[in-house]
Amino acid sequence: MKNITRLNKRISLFLICHVLFLFAQAEKIENMDSLTSGKARISVRFNHYDYSLFNKLIKQKEVEVKTKTSTHFLESQWDIELKSNSVKEDPNAMDVEVVFYCKEGTAPETALSVDLEFDNWSTNNYVLMPGAAYNGNRFPSRRINYSPKLLDPRDIGPDKGIILSDIPKLNEGNGPSFIQQRSGDMTTPSIGFYSQGQQQGFFLLTEQANQYGDYGISIEENRTRSRASISISSPVVRELYKYRIADSRFASDDKAADFSQGDRVTIKFRIYSFPANEIQDLFSCFSEIRKDLPMDREPANVLPYSSAFEVQEDKFNDLNFVPEWGYYSVGMRENMFQDWQIGWTGGMISTYPLLFEGSDSTRQNVIRNFDWLFPNGISPSGFFWCSGEKGNIWHGGDPRKPHTKNWHLIRKSGDGLYYVIKQFLLMEKMGIPVKESWKEGAKTVANAFVNLWNTNHQLGQFVDNVTGEIQVGGSTSGGITPAALSLASNYFNNPEYLTAAREIGGYFHENYIKKGLTCGGPGDALQNFDSESCYALVESYAVLYETTGEKKWLEIGEEIARQFSTWVISYNYEFPENSLYAKKGIHSIGAVNANTQNKHGSPGICTHSGSGLLKLYRATGDKFYIDLLYDIAHNIPQYLVHPLRPIEGVPNGFMTERVNTTDWLEGIGEIMYGSTWAETSLMLTYIEIPGLYVQPDRSFFKAFDNIEVDKVNDTESRLVLKVTNPTETTAKVKILSENESDIKLPLGHNYLLNAHGIHLEPGESKVLTFRKR
Repeated sequence: MKNITRLNKRISLFLICHVLFLFAQAEKIENMDSLTSGKARISVRFNHYDYSLFNKLIKQKEVEVKTKTSTHFLESQWDIELKSNSVKEDPNAMDVEVVFYCKEGTAPETALSVDLEFDNWSTNNYVLMPGAAYNGNRFPSRRINYSPKLLDPRDIGPDKGIILSDIPKLNEGNGPSFIQQRSGDMTTPSIGFYSQGQQQGFFLLTEQANQYGDYGISIEENRTRSRASISISSPVVRELYKYRIADSRFASDDKAADFSQGDRVTIKFRIYSFPANEIQDLFSCFSEIRKDLPMDREPANVLPYSSAFEVQEDKFNDLNFVPEWGYYSVGMRENMFQDWQIGWTGGMISTYPLLFEGSDSTRQNVIRNFDWLFPNGISPSGFFWCSGEKGNIWHGGDPRKPHTKNWHLIRKSGDGLYYVIKQFLLMEKMGIPVKESWKEGAKTVANAFVNLWNTNHQLGQFVDNVTGEIQVGGSTSGGITPAALSLASNYFNNPEYLTAAREIGGYFHENYIKKGLTCGGPGDALQNFDSESCYALVESYAVLYETTGEKKWLEIGEEIARQFSTWVISYNYEFPENSLYAKKGIHSIGAVNANTQNKHGSPGICTHSGSGLLKLYRATGDKFYIDLLYDIAHNIPQYLVHPLRPIEGVPNGFMTERVNTTDWLEGIGEIMYGSTWAETSLMLTYIEIPGLYVQPDRSFFKAFDNIEVDKVNDTESRLVLKVTNPTETTAKVKILSENESDIKLPLGHNYLLNAHGIHLEPGESKVLTFRKR
């Protein structure tokens, strides 16, 4: 099922009738051809916990519900009403509401649940909890403190399978198998699965919370794995344990409710079922329904890109640049990983926007950075050194553990090569000479990638920075490599690079994308599933398509973009009223969850602008891609510490990487105070995502920058727009206008260099006319 649309997306008529029958009769139905082979039931549960015993379950009562049911629990009497309705605007969906009313007595330390139980379950079912679980996280795991690196020699090598850190997961072996999450753990409060045996998919969407706070969303399998239950609970109570970074056995501190007479609890959700021939169909369906429920999705209009960049350029020059050596550190140099890394968190990614948009003195600093890097930044393996410190000390990996001292995260060299060549192209447009030593260094890295691929037919996750041998295999860590080699092929006129790019692109599709898995992008999370390598693949397939014109890369790009959407928060989370983000009025929509270990959203993509999504939109005309990009790009500036948006104790220009919608570490709505890669993501957004994008021929426009745009007039010959700056500071807005003839051409790179722009004072409006042709 490719690029599923609302016109051809259809829910199984049987399941609607089946669930309606369940609601009316509360009986198990046999011998019907459905997602569950005719065996499913809905019930409710009353759960009594003992907080002093870390939320140990003391008593439980399950009740099969009819339309209206009464029951007794502890010292209380309850009425339960179940309602179901077809969705007026979408006949292919069904809304369900369960209302619990305590008509007398009390039920202390209690949580209420609605369960959907599926018989004829299989461990082959692919379970998706967007941003939190992929294939149920049903893979081997290791309990290693943060930042985990594999320790057991039996786990290390080029041919080992995916190994996760200690995260919530379904059990790949025997023993208890369950996942219990807060609604905020998912980018959209939801859970779904694909049944290969039944060739069906199922999704359940719900809200973030009710008056008792966030919902709990869980799945549990029985001992024989023949049955599974999906549950929504209020309030959320994780029994015994909750998750804290790389530790799924942290003591639960959730609080159940003390119910008494007159209390009412409502749990709402929406269900979907659809024919599914492959795992991709599950992702395609989710991408279409992720915003179906009515939730707050207002964007944040607080700070123009241009004003953000002015503050960031000053910060990078004042605090990141090391004049005695001539390079931009990735952070404040409080440790080696905040000093220099070639990619992932900054390095040669950060120099790109500074070169593109910076002052003459900033550009001179960037040139010094290139001189400092080449040739000293190339390791004996031919890849870049992984990291460095104090200007002249280079590290192959993580020296905090002796066996990982030369473990080079392969995505770092991919990032470095990609952005170095983009800067070569930019320098040539700017008239800046590209030195031969720089070119030779880039060729050395490109050759190392080709040799790695030809020798191993994979890129691995970690390679030895001295020998080039794979230390930890598998993963999509090198997801940006096809894009990097495609650029290198054109720049150096070397078809061998493009051959490798094509082959690597095919490998990632066959071995990971088809399986709904992207993993190993971050260097601090073993091979947990992640957004970083997922988006890197989006970028790579967009570049492969523009480089070759081959439609298959476009089709794969669309598939992985739909998978990437599962990592993007689709609504505005309601933060606790005393949290920093509640006080700052932060809008979480568009934040990108990092990975299944580091369970936070981030202001942007680590570390890209999202331009691959713009290229997919241009190539397909499918607004899904540009709308997804809008959510990400439009809402990034609100996180920047700026004179107009200060955070006490944090310097201007700093930007946290945290959008915490769950309690995995700092606390919901709180941040990690420091300078992070997200600053680079915002700078990239300014130079690669137009503040205003217009397609006059199609009467289409999208305002990515923090501006407001209204259509004034639309005729056969022109499109007239009014552009307003609603912020408190001056906006310099870059504009990209394209008609049909332009869209047929590749967008390429550096397309906003010398772009037309407008200058708007606070509150000012201007009327712009775009001609159609």
